[in-house]
Amino acid sequence: MRITTKDPQDYPFYVRPFFWKQKKKYGQVLIPGMLWGRRPGLFMAVALLYGALDRRKSPIEPVLRSLVTVRVSQINWCKFCVDLNSNTLLTRSGEQEKVSELAVWRTSARFSDREKLALEYTEAMTDSNLGVTDDLVERLKTHFDQDAIVELTGLIAFQNLSSKFNSALDVPAQGFCQVPTHTPAAPIEAITANVE
Repeated sequence: MRITTKDPQDYPFYVRPFFWKQKKKYGQVLIPGMLWGRRPGLFMAVALLYGALDRRKSPIEPVLRSLVTVRVSQINWCKFCVDLNSNTLLTRSGEQEKVSELAVWRTSARFSDREKLALEYTEAMTDSNLGVTDDLVERLKTHFDQDAIVELTGLIAFQNLSSKFNSALDVPAQGFCQVPTHTPAAPIEAITANVE
């Protein structure tokens, strides 16, 4: 890791409850939280944005939200994000195969047309070589209303922020699931999250 964390007690008092909730939910404090916590104002903003995007009343169903976050994480080579988000996807979907086949979603029969379209949009937003086209957005409108498209776009953008932050600082996986080893030279399709 390129930046060190501090002891949780060394963070401002108003950040520590977030750490307590993480420890209760995940069994440990999340390293990215401790890194963002070095700048408490940024930490609070990121935490609030994530909470707004990953809420029960979102127009994007929980499994699809997890598919999107794992796929962005795979593309951005974020070991921590693939680890945590794959575990969340497995919990939400109950399908090991959906987690394992995500990197090859185009050829897998495991994904619905709605999921495939969201994943195509995810890749177009995340890989600047692809880019989002008018045609892609028109196709999205066949499965998502405009409010849902805005929320999906926000989720993908947020996960890009999060996974690029963690990848740049070389945040390691924290053992939520088995994360495959890979190098940046490997093709995107070769990256999968094999969850036991």
